[in-house]
Amino acid sequence: MAQNEWWKGAVIYQIYPRSFQDTKGDGIGDLQGIIKRLDYIKSLGVDAVWISPFFKSPMKDFGYDISDYRDIDPMFGNIEDFDKLIEQAHQRDIKIIIDQVLSHTSNEHPWFIESRTDKLNDKADWYVWADAKPDGSPPNNWLSIFGGVAWQWEPRRCQYYLHNFLTEQPDLNFHNPEVRQAVLDNVKFWLDKGVDGFRLDAINFCFHDKQLRDNPAKPKELRQGRGFSEDNPYAFQYHYFNNTQPENLDFMAEIRSLLNQYPGTVSLGEISSEDSLQTMAEYTSGGDKLHMGYSFELLTDDYSAQYIRETVSRLEEVMTEGWPCWAFSNHDVQRVASRWSKDGKSVNPQQVKMLTALLGSLRGSVCMYQGEELGLGEAEVAFEDLQDPYGITFWPNFKGRDGCRTPMPWQNGEQHAGFTEGTPWLPIYGEHAKKSVYNQESDPHSTLAQYRAFLNWRVTRPELLTGDIEFVETNEPVLAFYRILDDKKLLCLFNLSEQNAEFEVEEGSYTPIKELAHHSGEQSAGKVTLPGYGCFFASS
Repeated sequence: MAQNEWWKGAVIYQIYPRSFQDTKGDGIGDLQGIIKRLDYIKSLGVDAVWISPFFKSPMKDFGYDISDYRDIDPMFGNIEDFDKLIEQAHQRDIKIIIDQVLSHTSNEHPWFIESRTDKLNDKADWYVWADAKPDGSPPNNWLSIFGGVAWQWEPRRCQYYLHNFLTEQPDLNFHNPEVRQAVLDNVKFWLDKGVDGFRLDAINFCFHDKQLRDNPAKPKELRQGRGFSEDNPYAFQYHYFNNTQPENLDFMAEIRSLLNQYPGTVSLGEISSEDSLQTMAEYTSGGDKLHMGYSFELLTDDYSAQYIRETVSRLEEVMTEGWPCWAFSNHDVQRVASRWSKDGKSVNPQQVKMLTALLGSLRGSVCMYQGEELGLGEAEVAFEDLQDPYGITFWPNFKGRDGCRTPMPWQNGEQHAGFTEGTPWLPIYGEHAKKSVYNQESDPHSTLAQYRAFLNWRVTRPELLTGDIEFVETNEPVLAFYRILDDKKLLCLFNLSEQNAEFEVEEGSYTPIKELAHHSGEQSAGKVTLPGYGCFFASS
């Protein structure tokens, strides 16, 4: 693997900065907090960190509504703090990947403030503006992911503007070449700062259908998707026209062309479309578009060997040139330790350890969300403590994203678990405090210890980093596949249930790998017996 392709097989640790570590005492995590915890991050064995937005923002969507792409929001620090973060991380051989939110801005961005004034200003065509229908209603039937119509009336122009997300997040008009260039100039600013890559938020939303055609209705039985629930009207449509347009492919090539000027940098596209796996393949094809596609397809409630096998196999089938990136958790979905538990709530430490090994054994790079290494489940957040506008709107059917965004527990017994000396922006969850870093550091059997052990072992197995994957048809609850590189073949078995399970294996054909703590299966008489949530690794 070329040195500039460090990201192939990498483990990327996602940091949600508001909730990682506060050093100012205001209850909100900051860049200095990340710097303070770099040695901890290094100890995990990860290759890079992806930091969710820290740019200047009104925080209507907690940083994904950006008002200045080239400045740090004061709540997170300043540009000097970021420079120090880059320096300190690189000294520890940790790569820095930052979010870029390109498809939309905040309504407080100077571009939008100018654009909305009239139809003749220099930025008049920088956003998606459209006239009302003769009866005054919106131009078409497009809906916002956060609920309701995707069009907002602007009396200054007597026109509607498009917002695929919150009303305060107007969509840029990427059909305008000036917009594309301005966006790329902002990306270049951070490349010149020394970042190692970008996670491109909602990257398939950059272009819209120029004809503003209505989206077709979706049958009731198909109203499901990644990131929105069936009670959200957004689920009622096929989103053929408000995102994922053919023109976007050329823009992906423009991004790649810019990154090629900075060897070793990487692009990771967050893709959520009607057929996300096919879109991932298209957006990473040809070697001239994105380096990696970030899939939502395992951020689901569906937890079965068949679903995981079929999902990964389908991506392998369609993505013949690009590189996948898998995740089980992030800042937008319920934590996997709860989501995939037997009752959807309680956390089983053995299952958590198995899921770490499973994610780290799939072909591709992986993103692991802060707190996964501690086995944190979804936090219970009372309605009166909610901050997420998405959750407030859809409560109680959908409780929003705050349950996965509560602060990291560093030390049980300290005020607010060592996260802050002030009042945390979201409450510290009591069950999380019991699983603090401090409590787990000295326990060799803890979730944290075995997370580190697995990642340290993983880098010694080139099959897991860049090898091919070949699934074996199995009955539930066993997931089985081979990772293959040259003449090396690694058998990987996972029991997805709490009951014992068996897998037939040819006697003497594989040598069990015993040095790994996650390896808990036993091979004898032509079969492997896997205890509940057990793993088995063997080399040919």
